[in-house]
Amino acid sequence: MDWDDLRVFLAVARAESLSGAGKALKLDPATVGRRVARLEEALGARLFAKSPQGYALTEAGQRVLAHAERAEGAMVAAAEEVQGAAGLTGQIRIGAPDGCANYLLPQVLARICEENPGLEVQIVALPRVFNLSKREADMAIGVSRPEAGRLRVQKLATYHLHLAASRDYLARHPPIRSLDDLRQHRLVGYIPDMIFDKELDYLTGLGSGSVPFASNSVSVQLNWLRAGAGVGIVHDFAMPSAPELVKVLPESLSLTRTFWLIRHQDDARMERLNRFAEALAQGIRREVLRLEGMTRPQIALD
Repeated sequence: MDWDDLRVFLAVARAESLSGAGKALKLDPATVGRRVARLEEALGARLFAKSPQGYALTEAGQRVLAHAERAEGAMVAAAEEVQGAAGLTGQIRIGAPDGCANYLLPQVLARICEENPGLEVQIVALPRVFNLSKREADMAIGVSRPEAGRLRVQKLATYHLHLAASRDYLARHPPIRSLDDLRQHRLVGYIPDMIFDKELDYLTGLGSGSVPFASNSVSVQLNWLRAGAGVGIVHDFAMPSAPELVKVLPESLSLTRTFWLIRHQDDARMERLNRFAEALAQGIRREVLRLEGMTRPQIALD
């Protein structure tokens, strides 16, 4: 069995198409198809079932996938061992919810890359769960700890969220002295049917009805609040970037959530990713503490 054919097999399994795999490998789809056919002939089994939706793994393909991923991990680990433990190098892609991606990761990763000039980092900020088995990212940050899958999970940091609004909005609208008063105010929040994780369902239970200003993006929500659109839940670590905002009823409503770093189990032997994950964890913890500390002296407005 040729390792290069296994590498092509992995690319097709992750992209679920010959063209997608070819783009990732810089090969034309016909060559990718021939490599897959050669591997299937060598193994005496069909590895993919073609359908209008793309290439899906057969039962035999699923069995081969686990071995191919371990082989890939061993190859990467061997290369890292030979290269030694100098600075981190190469490209690492990290997926994250956009609150973390916008208000924490840029400064944390900038410092890591400054200490490791040979490192390239890509941030994929998407409001959904990432598929690490398909290598959409090398690692992902989530707000819920996954309970299934061949994953390695590490706690990154605990963070806090509060109701907030702009000073201008609060000056122009009825005072908010209790949670019941929110019924008289416009809320800013997530689009209800696009909440991809239960930990993001902040407004349920407030009894406030509809959300007139809704977006699947934390950044859009924050900018609506800055523009005086209404009242919404804001990450404490995002507050320093929006000086127009103040916390509302912090004694009555305070939410606590956790960021988790999620990696594929087979990556545990990759020293480069282990070192990057530790630097990332330390950086995020420090940054959350620093930014949240900047919001504590604020006094809630009536």
